Amino acid sequence: MTTFARYHRSRVQSEPLRIQICPNCSLSVRGARLFFGSACIVPCGIAGFLALKGFWPILPFAGLEMALLGWALKVCLERRFHSQTITVTDLDVSIDTRGRARCEHVVFPRHWAQVKLRRPAARLHPSRLTIESHGRRCELGSFLTEEERRGLALRLQRVIGRVNESPSWR
Repeated sequence: MTTFARYHRSRVQSEPLRIQICPNCSLSVRGARLFFGSACIVPCGIAGFLALKGFWPILPFAGLEMALLGWALKVCLERRFHSQTITVTDLDVSIDTRGRARCEHVVFPRHWAQVKLRRPAARLHPSRLTIESHGRRCELGSFLTEEERRGLALRLQRVIGRVNESPSWR
């Protein structure tokens, strides 16, 4: 999965650095409808044929299968609205997380913020990238690939620095 990341850099010191990340959702609504319609033809056709032959109990199972596929497509399409914007200024690191129905804004003092890339709990699970300060934590890029998450962690560590360190981000 590739993601879209934009880096805004300004020449004036007082303007913030913004990094926007969002998942790659290449499936459009029209494409999802076409896929769902074409995926329904064969199972519903077979179920209808078997129902005509007297095997009517197959119809609810075919309907359940199509309902599950429709739900999965809906969940995939909801990802289109998810994004995270990381804004780094001389004083703060703020993270705006947006979904379709929710918005969250978290601000950390840059001087005390720590970027941590945590190892996964199990072998096949993804790592977790967080920014932490004063007992609070915000996870970043849960939709990123491992390589993209590591790259973002390195970039943020260079920009934010360690605790008690506020390097120049230019």
